[in-house]
Amino acid sequence: MTESRRSRSNAVVIRSIYGTAAVEWFLIIAIATILITRLYLQLTGYPQVGGGTLHIAHALWGGALMMLALVVGWLFLGPATRVTAIVMGGIGFGLFLDEVGKFVTKDNDYFYGPSAEIMYVLVVVLLLISRVVRDVKKPTAAEAMANAATIAADGVSHGLPSRRRRQAVEFLELAADRGADPAVIGHIHSLLDASEDTPDRLMRLRDRATTLIPGMFRSPRWVPVVGWLLVVSSALTLFVGILGSYFNDRDMGDVELYFELSRNSNASWIVFISGVLTLALALPAMIARNRTTRVWPLRSLRLAALVSALTNALVDFALEGFGAVFNLAIGLFALAVITYHLGERVAAQGAGRDQLRV
Repeated sequence: MTESRRSRSNAVVIRSIYGTAAVEWFLIIAIATILITRLYLQLTGYPQVGGGTLHIAHALWGGALMMLALVVGWLFLGPATRVTAIVMGGIGFGLFLDEVGKFVTKDNDYFYGPSAEIMYVLVVVLLLISRVVRDVKKPTAAEAMANAATIAADGVSHGLPSRRRRQAVEFLELAADRGADPAVIGHIHSLLDASEDTPDRLMRLRDRATTLIPGMFRSPRWVPVVGWLLVVSSALTLFVGILGSYFNDRDMGDVELYFELSRNSNASWIVFISGVLTLALALPAMIARNRTTRVWPLRSLRLAALVSALTNALVDFALEGFGAVFNLAIGLFALAVITYHLGERVAAQGAGRDQLRV
């Protein structure tokens, strides 16, 4: 029995080439929505939409946007639909999550302290789940065929840029190597050949955004700088988390070396877990970076930057409010540098046969 037939008979779910990137952008948009919402409410004195006894909470608007994202995804096809659903869903999730304090307290306390921790722990968990799903195994023949067919379907309705066409062809080559039915591969090839060529608007947008990055930050020398900063900062974060846990268990009063986290057990645990995850992702990547031509070290660094940015923003948000913006900006800078060079490496090597894990 060929791998293709085994995959078809055993596959319960099929991973999407668009899945991980969609989850990441969904979460980034949600976090940005939370921060913007909190800033707007603080600047405007927390106005209420409604009158008298009515108050239309923005969680309702968030639920409505998430509903619309689902409906749009069900009703329409194509790349623009996916982007629209991600943006609406991300904004809606951010608006909903911003009021989680009201849902976990008896007195509907919007300013409930641990609500920030709940928000960002949930975000980090979703992020890690998406990465685990992506990295659990290489694409099977069934997944390669399904993703190539999805790209071909987009081409039939909207045309294809050369980058997407090349990805589909490489998926079909992978499926052929793993014993997929040549007749089915031929049919998908025919759909790709029938698709019109279209401009790659996404890559044009990326290229325009790249031109805004100062040339010095595009240098590959920034990768080891950012990577080792992640390693060092995560090691320090791990150290602070251990100290915070140590001081929480002892009534020692003030010490000369004082950490604000030492009186916040939840934050200490988050810092500790963040340090462990970031160090586990960043250190092996930096050790292997110059020993392999594969792109997994950059992928691992990218995930480390995401985890570090989100969890550090969480702790600052819980303790200092909008102090989160500073750490988030640093984390997003590291993420932008690594993502840029990851894209350059993938483009230089070709999309390859591991695209579900790009």
